[in-house]
Amino acid sequence: MDLPSFLWLWKIAAWSMGLSLTLYFLLATTGFWFLRQRWQKKPRPGWLRPLHYTLGVILVLLVLLLLSIGIIGTLGYYGSLGHSPHLLAGTGVVGLVLFSAWTATRIGKWPKARSLHLTANLLLFFGFLFVSLTGWDVVQKYLP
Repeated sequence: MDLPSFLWLWKIAAWSMGLSLTLYFLLATTGFWFLRQRWQKKPRPGWLRPLHYTLGVILVLLVLLLLSIGIIGTLGYYGSLGHSPHLLAGTGVVGLVLFSAWTATRIGKWPKARSLHLTANLLLFFGFLFVSLTGWDVVQKYLP
């Protein structure tokens, strides 16, 4: 396919990635708020949990959108996948986000869920860093 026909796809990917990073940091902020309230043995505000869950659901949807755009764009441009470490980085981030979302639904029901959720989100920081760096290399391939 002709590259200019893909520019709209790359714009959606760029906005989605920026929004995903923003959501990740908002989730980290609200997550630290949970942790602080827990340590101080204070009740958390009633709106905090629904906000955290809503932001998490939006993040899941965005990374799935990014995965779809990456697969469609790469197949459309190259005809196959696996042209850079970005595929590994991206699928790793998607896996971590899905695992984090799953563990979030288990907190309170399974003793290890909270620690796994926190660990997944710490690893997700490095995953987002890796996917951003490898994504920059991918973008350079498409620019004139």
